[in-house]
Amino acid sequence: MAIQNPNPWGPPYGGPPPVPPSIPTKDLRPRRLWYAVAAVVGLILVGAGIASIAVTVVDSVNSVDTARSFPSGESRTFRFAEGKTKAIYVSQSGQGHVDCRIPGMASGSMTQPSSTFRVTAGSRTWERVFEVRPGSSGDYTLTCTSDQPADFALGDKPRVGNVVGGILAGIGCFIAGFFGAAAIAVVTAVRRSRHRKRLTTMWTPAPQWGPPPSGPAPWPPAGPQS
Repeated sequence: MAIQNPNPWGPPYGGPPPVPPSIPTKDLRPRRLWYAVAAVVGLILVGAGIASIAVTVVDSVNSVDTARSFPSGESRTFRFAEGKTKAIYVSQSGQGHVDCRIPGMASGSMTQPSSTFRVTAGSRTWERVFEVRPGSSGDYTLTCTSDQPADFALGDKPRVGNVVGGILAGIGCFIAGFFGAAAIAVVTAVRRSRHRKRLTTMWTPAPQWGPPPSGPAPWPPAGPQS
């Protein structure tokens, strides 16, 4: 039969540490709704970027009147307005020598631009080769030739600044959408984590301490005994 001696120190002092409470997700702030806000902001800005680039491309394509194009060696009559610059475009299989003439228009009205501008419509690429700024309004016949198989068309003078600006605006929207959505999501996650820690500290019960030890020591003190 085993004999158990009573604990001279009395009942156990203290107890196990309190279990941290489980914080419901719905009680955390800011709400998870802000993750959806981040996604919506990103989608809106990306959509705006796509729209900006698409509009720029469509405007560039529509600036060339491909519906009234004509082959090399033939002529077509167009309406010109005084002081309004138009551009002559060519779509050819190679880098051929191009020549265009407008009989009846004052000398110097047609000039060759110093920069290159191309527009792709479908499977064809149209390159600006001349610009025409008439001194008087009227109907003029345009005749163009090339030493390569080619088609010619009249169009608006390209606004290179608008094209570049539209593309850059679209790219800027892409970047803003990505970083904006990421920033909102990160800030939301950090603040929710801090809020969880605060609630955990507030809701954790205080430790329950028992009475302090009492009674004689279970062993004699060290040193010589009298």
